[in-house]
Amino acid sequence: MIRLPDRQLPDAAQAKLDTYQKEIDGIDDYPTRVERATMSWKSRNRKGDPTFDAVKETLTEMCSGARRCVYCEDSAADEIEHFRPKVLYPGAVFAWPNYLYACGPCNGPKNNQFAVFAHGSGEFTEVARGRGAPVVLPIAGDIVLIDPRAEDPCEYMALDLQDTFWFVPRARRETSAYRRAEYTIRVLRLNENEFLPKARQQAYKDYKAHLSQYRLKQEQGAPRRHLKQLEREVQCRQHPTVWSEMKRQHGRIPELSTLFKAVPQALSW
Repeated sequence: MIRLPDRQLPDAAQAKLDTYQKEIDGIDDYPTRVERATMSWKSRNRKGDPTFDAVKETLTEMCSGARRCVYCEDSAADEIEHFRPKVLYPGAVFAWPNYLYACGPCNGPKNNQFAVFAHGSGEFTEVARGRGAPVVLPIAGDIVLIDPRAEDPCEYMALDLQDTFWFVPRARRETSAYRRAEYTIRVLRLNENEFLPKARQQAYKDYKAHLSQYRLKQEQGAPRRHLKQLEREVQCRQHPTVWSEMKRQHGRIPELSTLFKAVPQALSW
């Protein structure tokens, strides 16, 4: 995952979401608020609805490549994901900053898993409710799951580019930053699906090939417009975290060090 570019909704769509959210916020009883939020979401999030068509269009602009899932960066995003689950936080059911675009295989397993570092004690606490559990407010605390709309996941997680192509926490094991990275990797199953590390490895080879082609064309004196096209092709591919990590780790990997030394401008792509 990488931090997503920020985008604003069209004014009309934002106004509608604000109106829908006010209806939910006006309900005093928390269990009723949860029930109404779920029902309202199901009735309004439909294809052809102008508000949610605008939401999906704007989320698409924030995706990498051809509308890649924000989590796995591999499959096509086709579901509006609530970062803070709506059954736990009905106050964010129609909140634009709470929306991400994800694929079903990522969104489904994540479901309503959510955890916080409890205020006061700092204790790691799962707040998802089990089936049949009382519908009560989640304990207050700092969010554990990394939010790619509000922070940079690459500050917490590194990608092993030389062996497994797995995500690993960057911080020391005893820190909250480590726990956040570990929890995010586990809940989103970033390493569990065998095809994902393979896809990242292929993306790594693909990015190297594009950069090598750019280097060759640059040495041959290709027109600026042609080089710019190659640059755009790098910037709009899937698995953007692979590219981000290639830039960050290039000094430690000889083959990347050589490439970026020849094309230093690529470090700003």
